[in-house]
Amino acid sequence: MRNQPVLVFGGDCGFCSTSVRFAERRLQPRCDTVPWQFADLEALGVTSTRAEREVLWVTPRGVVYGGAQAVAKALLSAGGGWALVGALLMLPPMRWAAHGVYRLVANNRHRMPGGTAACALPDRRTVGL
Repeated sequence: MRNQPVLVFGGDCGFCSTSVRFAERRLQPRCDTVPWQFADLEALGVTSTRAEREVLWVTPRGVVYGGAQAVAKALLSAGGGWALVGALLMLPPMRWAAHGVYRLVANNRHRMPGGTAACALPDRRTVGL
């Protein structure tokens, strides 16, 4: 069993990788970080389909939070003022707003600073979603 949470992100996405590296340097969340392409997803209890669509926070007990809730968990683990922001993002109506903003960013991450064509999410029509 792991001792600390794992933050799983898109390692082939420049925007995602840059965001995680920034968080590691500035926020210092208490977690391991791993690109989903190099993670043992089965051991973490997540599918590659889910991991390629959103950032994931996996607790040592195997509870999985995705998207904005994963970001909130990372902020909570950072402590200080970041923990307050994370706590707010866990509560309605901020949780709902955070989800909307997260989806907007995730769906357009290839257009974000540092984003490339590799950052684009798969077309739902081609992956059977």
